[in-house]
Amino acid sequence: MKAHGEPQGDLPAIRAWILLAVAALTVAGCALQRMNPPRVTLAGVEPAAGQGLEARMQLRLRVQNPNDTPIEFNGIYVQLELLDRTFASGVSSQSGTVPAFGEAVITVPVTVSVLGIAGQVMGLLSGRAPDRITYAMHGTLNRPAAAALRFRSQGELNVADLTRGSTSQ
Repeated sequence: MKAHGEPQGDLPAIRAWILLAVAALTVAGCALQRMNPPRVTLAGVEPAAGQGLEARMQLRLRVQNPNDTPIEFNGIYVQLELLDRTFASGVSSQSGTVPAFGEAVITVPVTVSVLGIAGQVMGLLSGRAPDRITYAMHGTLNRPAAAALRFRSQGELNVADLTRGSTSQ
């Protein structure tokens, strides 16, 4: 047994483990810092070739990054609702970077069921056709080295722009 005041043989190893654990937790804390969700808005809608009972469109999404670090992404999922009904959804494996406090436009092909279009038209015909239609959109922006970022947004679409096959906000 060692006398009080003698150096302990295991003490340096214990200190090293404690310092290593503190360093690992500090690095993990930095890596897990909370990111604000991106702001994603509908920048445009363009028709695309469809087939069968499906219509296709290209959604142009403006992604704004409210964070002080860039957002690298390698995929996106989006679901669009018109008049509180699911209208279209789509995915893209597009990759890129949204700069810190910057923005990027991502194009996502979406599929619309002809039955979904018919339901929307019937809903519009049940009353006076509006000049503007409210929409809601939600989805995820996939990140290669971190958890996906979820987003939600809502706004209005000009019906006249939709009938011309293009819209932008």
